Amino acid sequence: MRDQAEMLRLQMLKSQGQHSRSIAIVSGKGGVGKSNFSTNFAHALLARGKKVIIVDMDIGMGNIHILLGVTPRNSLKDYLDGTNSLAEVINRTSNGLDFISGGSGLDKVMEWKPAMFDRLMEAFEYLQKAYDFILFDMGAGATERAIDLVLAVEEVIVISTTEPTSVTDAYSMMKFICLRDPDKSFHLVSNRVPPNDDGNDTATRLQFAMRKFLGKETKILGFLPEDPAVQKAVLAQQPYILLYPKAPASKRMIAIAETFVQKEPDEAVQKESGFLKKLRSIFMKGRG
Repeated sequence: MRDQAEMLRLQMLKSQGQHSRSIAIVSGKGGVGKSNFSTNFAHALLARGKKVIIVDMDIGMGNIHILLGVTPRNSLKDYLDGTNSLAEVINRTSNGLDFISGGSGLDKVMEWKPAMFDRLMEAFEYLQKAYDFILFDMGAGATERAIDLVLAVEEVIVISTTEPTSVTDAYSMMKFICLRDPDKSFHLVSNRVPPNDDGNDTATRLQFAMRKFLGKETKILGFLPEDPAVQKAVLAQQPYILLYPKAPASKRMIAIAETFVQKEPDEAVQKESGFLKKLRSIFMKGRG
């Protein structure tokens, strides 16, 4: 049964015409700090007065709740199964950040019954009205289901370290996505940059490769330095931007968030129903 208060709020938000920016945060390989970026980036956006929610889509390996030091009450799967209402699967930290844990079974989206997909669409429609930013923290690699969702969202933030394998894998991920959607908007972030390295060198190389081989322009958001405060915060299960606000990584994260907010979204991003239309189209195509 639908949560009545939830539906009432959705109708109110519809009348206000509010619309969020949906962003997939990806990496070519695991272990590059993608989820840690997601949690701290979200808090940097919160600090700017934005309403933010993270949806953990790293199926079976999700760790957003661990980085936030919160035990999730329920998961997105519980909502799709009809066990819980949407309000019951949205978790909130003591710092005011909302997140949804994925749960197992989401990789079988094409096997869902129409009723389950309708609930997913209903949830995402609500989130688009209730938040300024929806951050989808994706699993590493280019699985079919992950790419489906990435193709639906309008903006992608790509995280890479300075390691050659990470750079190569990040490029391969962007190429894989770009060949399926040439209009996709990419933003680049270099993570764990050594002290003596040019901070944006990695992102610049990726930007050049995308332009040269695919004719695709990308945007550089900035870089995050190697910083001992990051590991300390992970062990404390708290975002480093909150635990160590004066740390170099925290200052850089704030700058990245400012750059992202100030950049005007591409025209396609501003279309209110673009995300939902694409997601529904992908689902129907997969079932057909």
